[in-house]
Amino acid sequence: MKKTFDDLAIRCSRLTTNVYSTSFSLGIRCLGKKLRNPIYSIYGFVRFADEIVDSFHGYDRETILKKFKEDTYQAIEHGISIHPILNSFQETVKKFGIENSLIENFFRSMEMDLDKKNYSVAEYDQYIVGSAEVVGLMCLKVFCAGDQGEYLRLRPYAMKLGAAFQKINFLRDLKADYANLGRIYFPQVTIDRFDDQSKKTIEQEILLDFSEAVKGIRQLPHSSRFGVYVAYVYYLALFKKIRNTPSHLILKNRIRIRNRQKATLLAYSFLKHRLNRI
Repeated sequence: MKKTFDDLAIRCSRLTTNVYSTSFSLGIRCLGKKLRNPIYSIYGFVRFADEIVDSFHGYDRETILKKFKEDTYQAIEHGISIHPILNSFQETVKKFGIENSLIENFFRSMEMDLDKKNYSVAEYDQYIVGSAEVVGLMCLKVFCAGDQGEYLRLRPYAMKLGAAFQKINFLRDLKADYANLGRIYFPQVTIDRFDDQSKKTIEQEILLDFSEAVKGIRQLPHSSRFGVYVAYVYYLALFKKIRNTPSHLILKNRIRIRNRQKATLLAYSFLKHRLNRI
């Protein structure tokens, strides 16, 4: 029965999420039960594409990504795919009306990762849109469950939250991205000239994104508000830790949030949620 395969497909997406991101796994488990599998499917899809461009060194990444892109659109067109990750993703795309334009923007950013090493302001903005903001919009489609008016109203906030998360990742992974991939995403930033002032400039940009994003979190449907808030609180804690770390140490150590602190943040978020003080 196809249901058996569909169940296997979403299990693959869930496993992918759990293996690659403890923070998003935690946030997804705090969503309403009906929302979890669709969000797992979105994360699994974007993670596989990201993995192609980031870690398939020594292979023809361009050809592999092109094939993955073709398979994605075929899965959506046919309503099925032998690729478990794409099978669960196409189901979510069709059920929640995720536009092809969001998927295309995402692939455009992944294609930039194949050869881009340094980014201009315009390229950086374009990359953020495709790699982060549209992913936030895919998730928002699920959260709004077909309510297009609600989706359009919350759209700017979802984009800001996605952008904030991505920029924090860039800042945290500055050393690894440069050492392993030769990339620097932030415009006009070089490793040898990365100092406290340039770090502060980036942090101000992230603060502006966060200040807008939290307004939208408060307006999300009840079924998704707590889960998104948990992810926000985790990233905010990570951001605060990065802000308190001098620039030269950012280039030496990858900043992390310990599991014990994550548990504390979860309890704090749950209390605020129950008291309706998000």
